Amino acid sequence: MRIWVDGGLRDSGDATVSVLDHGLTVGDGVFETLKATGGRAFAMTRHLKRLARSAAGLGLPEPDLDEVRAACDAVLAANPMPLGRLRVTYTGGTSPLGSDRGDAGPTLVVALGEAAARPDSTAVVTVPWTRNEKGALSGLKTTSYGENVVALARARQHGATEALFGNTQGRLCEGTGSNVFVVLDGRLLTPPLESGCLAGITRELVVDWSGAEEADLPMSALAEAEEVFLTSSLRDVQGVQRADDRQLPGAAGPVTAKAMRTFAERAAAEPNP
Repeated sequence: MRIWVDGGLRDSGDATVSVLDHGLTVGDGVFETLKATGGRAFAMTRHLKRLARSAAGLGLPEPDLDEVRAACDAVLAANPMPLGRLRVTYTGGTSPLGSDRGDAGPTLVVALGEAAARPDSTAVVTVPWTRNEKGALSGLKTTSYGENVVALARARQHGATEALFGNTQGRLCEGTGSNVFVVLDGRLLTPPLESGCLAGITRELVVDWSGAEEADLPMSALAEAEEVFLTSSLRDVQGVQRADDRQLPGAAGPVTAKAMRTFAERAAAEPNP
C-alpha cells in the first residue's frame, strides 16, 4: 500500500507522522472520506470544498486544494482496486503537548483502503448521548470521533451498523457517520443543518436529486415514519429495515427504492457532480 504523507508517496511501513502531531494528541484535525470506484473518487470537488470549510471552522491554515487533489490522484493510481475508501486527513501538525497549536505547519495524509459493497438495508439504534448543535465543532468533519466510537460500539452490541443521535433539544440529528432521512405522510424529510448534523455530501445530492425537504424532526419521527434510510459516502442510499425494535420496509419501501435508483443512476452519469 502506498500512502501520501506530507508531500510524497511512501510505502505503508514508512508512512509515519510524529507522535506529537496535534491530530494524534488532541484530535486537532479534519478529514474527508470519498468513495473510489475503479481508481476514480466520487464528488471530489464537493469533498475538497467541505475539507476547506472544516479546516476554516477549526482555525487550521487553508489547505492547498490543488495539492490535496494531486495527492488523491497519486494514491488512487498507486493502489488500484475496484472499490475503495479514500481518506484525506489534515491536522494541526507537530505541536507542544496540550491544546495550544504549534507553528510547524499542518500535516496532510491521504490513504486508500479496500471497501466492500454495502447491503441494501441495515439496522440502526438510537443512543442516549446527544449532539451539541451549539458546540464549537458542530457541523465540522473533525478527527475528534471518540463519541462516534462509543456510540457505534453500542450499535454493534445490538446487531446494528449505525447509531442515531438526537441533539440537546431532543430533535433528530444524525448517525455516527451518516445522515438520516424519514418518510412521513409520503414526504421525504431530513433534519436541517441547524440540528447540528454534518452537511453530508450524499445528503446534499439526495436533497437535490430526490426532492427531499429539511424539517425539524422529533426523535419520535423514527417511530412514526413509513420509511427510513441513511446516506453517506460509502453507504450511498441505504434503507433501514429495523430502527431499535421497530421493523421497517428497508430498501423495499417505494420512496427509498426510488432514491436509491436515482442516486445510482445520477452518480454513474456524473462522477463529480
